[in-house]
Amino acid sequence: MIDVLIIGAGPAGLSAAIYVERAGKHAVCLEEKMVGGQIVNTPEIANYPGIKKTSGFEFSMGLYEQATELGAEVEYERAAKIEKLAGDEEGFKVIAESGKEYEARTVIIATGAKNRHLGIDKEEEFTGRGISYCATCDGAFYKKKDVAVNGGGNTALEDALFLSNYCNKVYIIHRRDEFRGEPKNLEAVKKKENVEFVLNSTVIDLKGEKSVEAVTVKDKITGEEKDIPVSGLFIAIGQEPDNKGFMDVADLDPAGYVAADESCTTKTPGIFVAGDCRTKAVRQLTTAASDGAVAALAACAYIG
Repeated sequence: MIDVLIIGAGPAGLSAAIYVERAGKHAVCLEEKMVGGQIVNTPEIANYPGIKKTSGFEFSMGLYEQATELGAEVEYERAAKIEKLAGDEEGFKVIAESGKEYEARTVIIATGAKNRHLGIDKEEEFTGRGISYCATCDGAFYKKKDVAVNGGGNTALEDALFLSNYCNKVYIIHRRDEFRGEPKNLEAVKKKENVEFVLNSTVIDLKGEKSVEAVTVKDKITGEEKDIPVSGLFIAIGQEPDNKGFMDVADLDPAGYVAADESCTTKTPGIFVAGDCRTKAVRQLTTAASDGAVAALAACAYIG
């Protein structure tokens, strides 16, 4: 039986694995896609204490190597459900989408959050054909072309800044006239001559036959609609959790985040939560790593 099964191998999950292994217990992470979570796609990290500057990929690989060298394991499975073991046996059974089952003494939910979609016509159809949720992954495909970024947070500003180095023109479409992103990022974007702001506007339609050829935006104040010719739309409007499969063992808030405070405990003894998938005011690398440490030590204390 696994001591601590961690669902997710992002910054929170891998930080938890490090602390579990250093506490003399064994950790296994289940990861749906790639270790590191969404931060792996960030070109530059400059706000993590003690590290002046690094890339998301380098940061993620460092976490992964540190955890696995200590003895943690990573298996590439999507966890679908958590159940208590039958009878008097203590522990839990985690059922993967593939049907494989894992038994563990404790479980840490560290699934992070996923990119939120616009929910408009042709969005799914054009994904990979003009629609992208990762500028660093796909930006190079739009070299010398006109593109748009939709969003008003740090991700949107960072995406626009990154794309401005490749693309002919970058439009930033934002539903407000103020940005949630850091002032430093906003000022850097404003200095780019090939970036144009389209404020108080929302994307309501996608134009094109086989791929994106233009986006239709609507001005929230005047109601005016207009088409902006672009070859790509990078959507950066926030994230949402994927915790529905765990609602039998953990309470979820209306947005789907696991209800838990800084103790990282859930309503079920032996089930803990860490990182962006839980209710919290700040979602940053530092808070994910902090949660990982807290949840890991709590899990190890629970085992005894």
